[in-house]
Amino acid sequence: MKSKFLLFLFVCSLFTVSLSSCSNKDSDEKAKLEIRLTDDPAAYEAVYIDIKDVQINVTGDDDKGWQSVANVQKGIINLLDLVNDKDTLLCKADIPSGKLHQIRLVLGTNNSIVSNGVTYQLETPSAEQSGLKLNVQQNVTGGILYTILLDFDAGRSVVTSGSGKFILKPVIRTVLNAVGGSIKGVVAPSSVLTAVYAINGTDTMTTFTDATGAYLIKGVPPATYKVQFWPKDLTYKSQEKTGINVTTGNVTTVETVTLQK
Repeated sequence: MKSKFLLFLFVCSLFTVSLSSCSNKDSDEKAKLEIRLTDDPAAYEAVYIDIKDVQINVTGDDDKGWQSVANVQKGIINLLDLVNDKDTLLCKADIPSGKLHQIRLVLGTNNSIVSNGVTYQLETPSAEQSGLKLNVQQNVTGGILYTILLDFDAGRSVVTSGSGKFILKPVIRTVLNAVGGSIKGVVAPSSVLTAVYAINGTDTMTTFTDATGAYLIKGVPPATYKVQFWPKDLTYKSQEKTGINVTTGNVTTVETVTLQK
């Protein structure tokens, strides 16, 4: 028990607690979304695409409902580096719970292929530059981590015109998956900063309570956990809850823990 508390103090000394990341409001209203890009093999030495933006639509309004996702990894990507189950993270952001209708991949003009050692410019129709719309039409739940895998089929996406030009007409399949479940709850009094550990065998996930006493652990693999609570104030005792069941795509709420001296 003493070693776990020392570990808690060490973690506290390395990290600044984010008071907004696990509030009740966020867990109720926001889902975490990761968008990743992968590819199927193609008969080229390289296929480079120019990523300018990634947008989502959670309103269903095809004209005004689009918003750019924060922290997009912009730049030129060689799709053939992403074959055989490899992928790259395009963006990671909080999005409103509800229905995710569409995403839009916005491309630039610096697209090209390499064939037999020669680089050819890929002509990109204006429709693709303004944004390639991909239907998702899936519900997302606040407090759950989701991944969207954009499976870019490079072989089918490069078309040769009658004049010998290469044209980029992206063929992309979208796969939305929930990553495990989440554990949330509240520790009282809220004025006591508390470390929260979700433990299953040798697997441990950790977070801290926020200014309201709330906590939220996302991306928890489905299993049965014990959850331990270690207050920073040593005048309060640690506590433990057992039999906390987590299932994929669901938020498990732990009953309020009241710290005792």
